[in-house]
Amino acid sequence: MSQSAIVSTDLPLKLIAKGKVRDVYDAGLTEGPHAGAILFVATDRISAFDIILQNGIPNKGKLLHALSTFWFGLLTPSLIESHIIATDYADFPAELKQTLDSVKHQVEGRSMLVKRAKVLPIEAIVRGYITGSGWAEYKRTGTVHGIQLPEGLQESQELPTGPLFTPSTKAEQGEHDENIHPDKVDGIIGADLAKRMSTAAVALYSKAAAHAKSRGIILADTKFEFGIVGDDHMILVDEVLTPDSSRFWSAEKYAVGRGQDSFDKQYVRDWLKANGLDKAADQGVPVTLPDDVVKRTEEKYREAYELITGKKYGQ
Repeated sequence: MSQSAIVSTDLPLKLIAKGKVRDVYDAGLTEGPHAGAILFVATDRISAFDIILQNGIPNKGKLLHALSTFWFGLLTPSLIESHIIATDYADFPAELKQTLDSVKHQVEGRSMLVKRAKVLPIEAIVRGYITGSGWAEYKRTGTVHGIQLPEGLQESQELPTGPLFTPSTKAEQGEHDENIHPDKVDGIIGADLAKRMSTAAVALYSKAAAHAKSRGIILADTKFEFGIVGDDHMILVDEVLTPDSSRFWSAEKYAVGRGQDSFDKQYVRDWLKANGLDKAADQGVPVTLPDDVVKRTEEKYREAYELITGKKYGQ
């Protein structure tokens, strides 16, 4: 089944970076208002436990691209400007489309043209519920990212403090991000940018969580990335609020005191754990997913898109 997935791209443009999911290219635009722009291509690659699986999830890149496009439309520019120039191939500059015409099948429906920005070296995580690494830390120390929380919280409980900005450092590929106390961000990017980042991240989370709630979805946590353009202008970059960067739970099935099923790659994580492969990244072992896990994962991504946007995928 995963044979129909696009796990790698080969475009007639300069490759800048190949991430866990996206391939990033210099768009080759040297003149006009979009000079220096970058092309993000969302592939169908999937990663879990820092392992990039050998096969991909068909349509995953297109689903994440469509969902991210939806969120950018909802949240920007009312709360903050973004790096978006165009999310639809039809809206790309004629010069770029001419360059990509022969490889259109690799980019259409899964690529966005964005402004080049200096990306800040912080994962701007916002948590509205206590789960994942936050819950693990709380059980040990009563804190999340070093932030003291009230006693007696239960797993998956909504934070009584309201949404928390809980940043981490951005690690190089193959390395692990490090959770840090918000105060440490000042020393990395400066107090002014740190304040602007935390304020923007919490505002973005709050508006997104309210929309998700109206669709029967709980946004437990998410991460944002920010960049600088010009002298000191902060904008929202990267993807936003996809199942790869967020935990979405069903409000109907939600219950405090236990872990929740997520609209994401949980099937992949469960399969890796069940087969003793969750440490494969450290061992350099290549891993290929079975077709049934691929199929169920694609269905979860599709379900998340349709619930959040209220649209059938492909319409």
